[in-house]
Amino acid sequence: MENQFEKEAMRVSIVTIVANLLLSLFKMGVGILAHSGAMVSDAVHSASDVFSTCIVMAGIKMAGKESDKEHPYGHERMECVAAIVLATILAITGIGIGYAAAKTILTQRYDVQEAPGMLALAAAILSIAVKEAMYWYTRMYALRIDSGALMADAWHHRSDALSSVGALIGIAGARMGYPMMDAAASLVICLFIVKAAYDIFKDAIDKMVDKACDEALEEELKQCVLSQSGVAGIDLFRTRMFGSKIYVDLEICIDGNRSLWEAHAVAQKVHDGMELRFPKIKHIMVHVNPVCRE
Repeated sequence: MENQFEKEAMRVSIVTIVANLLLSLFKMGVGILAHSGAMVSDAVHSASDVFSTCIVMAGIKMAGKESDKEHPYGHERMECVAAIVLATILAITGIGIGYAAAKTILTQRYDVQEAPGMLALAAAILSIAVKEAMYWYTRMYALRIDSGALMADAWHHRSDALSSVGALIGIAGARMGYPMMDAAASLVICLFIVKAAYDIFKDAIDKMVDKACDEALEEELKQCVLSQSGVAGIDLFRTRMFGSKIYVDLEICIDGNRSLWEAHAVAQKVHDGMELRFPKIKHIMVHVNPVCRE
């Protein structure tokens, strides 16, 4: 299953790399020919997607390694490391684009005679369509294989689609005689990129610091435990995210008059039942506490 996870993630990543490379080259050429700073900025964003997807691929490859003596709990957190690196690159890219746009606005270095051409408008519309399609494509597989790094890459595509919307507005405004709108659109692109970077970074950090599962999922897990015959109650219940996987520490109550074999059978049934119903669970530690029969 882990091998299939890695194969699907790599296939999706290769498709998005090729698409992003072609799209970024196209947008860069159009931006230069049509005199559009916003389109050039958008091309840089698309180009950064190529590099970020390579990082995602490396993270997934390392996360898929088997447990070893030095890493007995596996390597799933390497996905989080990849996501953090991706967020950092996104933030730097966004800040750089924002700085250049702000400098253009403050120094008023734009010329009405060099307003973006119609080709830039067509390129922006094409970019929105392609990047939105890439978002849904990557998101579909991220949900299917439950990959946090792949989902971060999907949102990277969505941020690029949104930034292309900003570029489209800026180009249209510049053609209407407001050349400053082109630079202003680059500032909007900056905000989209930085926001995406923040969301990806926060999600990765939450998984790195053993954050608990959300309350709704924890309630589902508890109900699964209590539904097993022989379980009289739960004394302790803890969950933690380890990359994209879940670890559960559990203390259940069982009739103290039952034999050790019977108590073990109940604990094993709880363990197997939870792993079967919740594939994201990698490990469950079940401790048995005796309770007196009334």
